Amino acid sequence: MSYPKRMTKCILAGHKKYLQPTIDVLHDLDVLHVEDFVEGDDSDFTIGVPVEYGEEVSRKLVKVRSISNVLNVKPTADTVPMKTSVVESDLDKKLDQIDAEINENTQKMSKLDTRVKEIEAAEKELIPFLGLDMDLRNFRGYNNLAVFSGTVSSLNESRLLEITDAYELHNEPGSKFFVLFVSKKYEKEVATLLADMGYRETRAPDKAGKPSVLLQELDAEKSNIHAQLEALSATVSELNQKYGNFILASDEFLSILSEKSELPLRIATSDHAFVLEGYVPTNDYDAFVKAVGVKTDNGVFIETQKVDMHDPKDVAKIPIEFENKKWARPMETLTGIYSRPKYTELDPSPILAISFPLIYGMILGDIGYALILMSVAFLVLKFMKSDGIKPLMYVLIYCQISALIFGIIYGEFMGFPLAGYESHGMYTPGLIPGWDTYISNFALVPGEPFMFPIHRTHMIMTMLIATAVFGFLHLNFGFIVGFFDVKNEHGFKHAFFEKISWIVIEIGVIAAVVAYYLLHSNLLVGIFAIVAVAGLVMLAKGEGIKGPVELPSLLGNIMSYTRIIAVGLSSIYIASTVNDIAFGGIIWSPADGFSLLVIVSLVIFILGHSLNCILSIIAPGLHALRLQYVELFGKFYTGGGRVYKPFGHNKKYTEE
Repeated sequence: MSYPKRMTKCILAGHKKYLQPTIDVLHDLDVLHVEDFVEGDDSDFTIGVPVEYGEEVSRKLVKVRSISNVLNVKPTADTVPMKTSVVESDLDKKLDQIDAEINENTQKMSKLDTRVKEIEAAEKELIPFLGLDMDLRNFRGYNNLAVFSGTVSSLNESRLLEITDAYELHNEPGSKFFVLFVSKKYEKEVATLLADMGYRETRAPDKAGKPSVLLQELDAEKSNIHAQLEALSATVSELNQKYGNFILASDEFLSILSEKSELPLRIATSDHAFVLEGYVPTNDYDAFVKAVGVKTDNGVFIETQKVDMHDPKDVAKIPIEFENKKWARPMETLTGIYSRPKYTELDPSPILAISFPLIYGMILGDIGYALILMSVAFLVLKFMKSDGIKPLMYVLIYCQISALIFGIIYGEFMGFPLAGYESHGMYTPGLIPGWDTYISNFALVPGEPFMFPIHRTHMIMTMLIATAVFGFLHLNFGFIVGFFDVKNEHGFKHAFFEKISWIVIEIGVIAAVVAYYLLHSNLLVGIFAIVAVAGLVMLAKGEGIKGPVELPSLLGNIMSYTRIIAVGLSSIYIASTVNDIAFGGIIWSPADGFSLLVIVSLVIFILGHSLNCILSIIAPGLHALRLQYVELFGKFYTGGGRVYKPFGHNKKYTEE
């Protein structure tokens, strides 16, 4: 266990002529966490203004990112850093060149996309008339005929005959779409009749020719346009390949300039001077001072400032950077999800690196699932290069190593019990000569002898007791860690009363119970009861009324750990149920051939266990995390630290 990285607060002041060199060196060093200046009424300093090149840089950066978005530029295995001097010298010329090529390509694609939409709209208009396939010129241009085309809910031709027989009706069998030609003098009466039938008009397109022919022509044009679009898309891919490396480097180069130009907005300036303050990792402080001095010819004054470690407000301002051994770093992600530690708190990441996989393994405890999920994690690490995914995959690997070990202890493989147990963990008596008598001497709970492998399904009470004991030890470890945190912040006395008092109460209560039930000594019961009361007084002194009020919750905290066995059993029963459904009813021998029943069983087996694999990440993971965040952290951890954000840039695509 360790505290967050130690920080030194410092202030930098100098003449304005040294501001730009100072900005450059601070950005290159990438270690100073700058504190934003807040103007006051009594201050001679004001917030600075951006560096003059900032506006031009912002304009170019918008342009570069627009180009990057159009070309869908992403780093590849062929991406290599470019020299900053090359990027700077070629930037304006290449940006104009790339922009011109993209604009020409984009305009062509836009016109073609618009035409495709027009074609699709025209096709939509033609499709209703395709069944009748009449020349569309027949639907217009009449002086004495009215034309109705569309759909009705139900076409009643007998009612039409009551009005007139001077009409011509066309409709496709089974379709509600129709076309009706009728004498103009009956137009209003027919329109009223059709309205009663739920008429919805579909106008004929203003075109000449049969719909089938027109649709073929439109389809041919659309195919041609798609071919052109594919060619233009290929051109975009070529532009991406040609300029992608330069775009990435330009984006980074301009981002750095933009960050530098905006730093004055965060610091105090006057007509002739500037002042800024911030935090530097203590181990980097000497090198930081030397580098600033060299860059500015010692024209910038640097001085450390004392932080009152007993003032919560001062402590809360210190930015937090993790400082862990390599094996504990993946757990920084889980700590960060909850909250970074305060400067005076122990970083819980190393604790999580042990207890989180341990609890996860106790819950899952299956050899098969552990091997599958571990393989998935290694494959993701191999083929996905995202910095955000890597820590989570390492956490998953830690958990699966633990699950594999507990799988061996439990003797479980994807719902199949190992080493002499029948389905659902029932021990087969007489399997090993003399073993029944031997294990009966190690019964923790009557009827549940201790044996190896430890099948959870037939040792439920034993596992409940074991998980409760584990919870008791886990929580008390939290109290011990909390003692050091409080001691560091408020002193030994305060820490002793606030944290050790809980352990004293537990010792008193447990010892009194043992003395009463096992030793049958009223004297010892009285002595240990006094110890428990003394612990209660200590707790009240250390935490006030809050401590005794929360005392009953300790039992609930411990009982929460018994869910370890409940969640674990659910996974076992799901796996064994899948096995029973898949193979329980099959009677098959090689002589019967590879029957369809076997294929169905294999499909059920694969799908069922795939689903349980997913559940084996979610359920054990969430419960293990809950026991850390809610139960353990509640005993020692406050969190709330500010993220350390040094002024600088991690260069990937440019180099000096």
